[in-house]
Amino acid sequence: MRETKAKILLFWAFFALCIGFNIEAKQSSTLETEIEAKLKQLNKPAVKTIKSEDGDIIDCVNIYDQPAFDHPALKNHTIKMMPDYMLKSEDSSTEDDSETEIFQTWQESGSCPKGTIPIRRILREDLLRADSLHSFGRKFPQPLQNLTANQIKEFIPQNRSSAYLVTMGYNYIGSQADINVWNPKVPESGEFTTAQIWLKNNNNPYFESVESGWMVNPKLYRDGATRFFAYWTRDSYRSTGCFDLTCSGFVQTGQVVLGGTIKPISSRWGQQYDINVGMFLDAHTGNWYLKVNKNTPVGYWPAEILSSLRHSAILVEWGGQVASSNIRKKTPHTTTQMGSGDFADGRFKDACFMRNIRIMDYSLQLKYPSYVSAMADEPYCYSALNEAKYGAEPIFYFGGPGRRPPYCP
Repeated sequence: MRETKAKILLFWAFFALCIGFNIEAKQSSTLETEIEAKLKQLNKPAVKTIKSEDGDIIDCVNIYDQPAFDHPALKNHTIKMMPDYMLKSEDSSTEDDSETEIFQTWQESGSCPKGTIPIRRILREDLLRADSLHSFGRKFPQPLQNLTANQIKEFIPQNRSSAYLVTMGYNYIGSQADINVWNPKVPESGEFTTAQIWLKNNNNPYFESVESGWMVNPKLYRDGATRFFAYWTRDSYRSTGCFDLTCSGFVQTGQVVLGGTIKPISSRWGQQYDINVGMFLDAHTGNWYLKVNKNTPVGYWPAEILSSLRHSAILVEWGGQVASSNIRKKTPHTTTQMGSGDFADGRFKDACFMRNIRIMDYSLQLKYPSYVSAMADEPYCYSALNEAKYGAEPIFYFGGPGRRPPYCP
C-alpha cells in the first residue's frame, strides 16, 4: 500500500514538474517571439550596413521605410525638408580654445547612399536591458498620483533633478545653443544624464515637449559614451514619445545618427568642444525641425504627432538633467554626474556651459532671451549659474557630482 502511494505521489510530482517546465517554455517562447517582432519593427531593411569603430551597427535605410511611418497618423505623410530660412543662422563667437566641429564616430567608417538615412541598429541585448519591451526607449514617467494643487501649479518631477536656464511667457517658435560636450559618469543602473534644450507648451504635470542635446544612458545604449539624442512627448512621458527612433513619430531626413556617439570630448582645463543644437517650428506645417552644427538637418517632429506645440512653445529650457529614483532627500543620493561632473561656479574649462543661447519668435529673427532665470532643483548636488548681467546675453554654466556628503548625502 505504501509503495503504491509513493508511486502515485512520485507520478504527481513528475506531472507538476512537467507542467511547470511547459509553462516556463511557453513563456520563454512568447518572449522570444515578442523580441523578434520588436526587432523587426525597429530595424528596417538596409540598403547598406556600416560597422562603426565604437561598436555600433549603422543601417542605411530607404528614407520612406523608416520607423516614423509605422505611426497611424503618418500613413499618408509626405516628407517635407527643412525650410531654407531655418538653415541660416548667425555664426557662433567662441573663445580661442573652444571648437564647434563635432562629428559622429560612425562617419569615419563610411556614409549612406543618397535617398537613405543612417539608423543605429537595435540589438536583442538592447531590448533585454529594458524593464519591458513596452518601456524600451522611453523616459520613466513621473508619478502623478496624490499631487496637491500647489505641486501641480509648480510642478517639479520627483525622479529627475535638473539645473537649467529658463525663459517663458512668449510664443516661441525656435531655440538653439552651443552645448559644451563632456562625458559624465553614470555608475548607477537604469539612470541617465543629459545636456539639452527643451521646448514645452507648459510646465505642469501634463506638458508636451520636444528635446535634443547629448546624453549618457548605459541602459539604453549599452555603454557610457556621450551620444546625440532627440526626444518628444505629448503627455509628460506617460504613453507617447521616445528617444531617437525607438518608436514611430520622428521623421529623419539627414545624415546624422540619432543615438550615435559624438567626439571629441572636452577635458578639464584642456581643449573644449561644443555642438550647436537648434529646434524650429515651421508655422505653415506645424512641424518642429531639428538641426545640428548650424546647418545640418536631422529631421522633424511632424504636426500629426503633436498637440498645442504645433502652434508654438511658451517655455524654453537649456541645461542638464539627471534621471534617478535616488534624488530629492533620498539617501544615499545618486552619484550620477551632470555636465562635466563639477559645479557651475567652476566656469569655463571646468563646468559644462551653454552659450550663444537664442530664441526665435514670429519675427523669425534669432535673438537672445532678455529675461531668464537660472534654476537648480538640488543646488547642493547640481548647480546652475548665469554669468551674464540681468538683461544681457546669457552665459550659462551647470552641473555637479551628485552625492557629496554632508551637503548632498
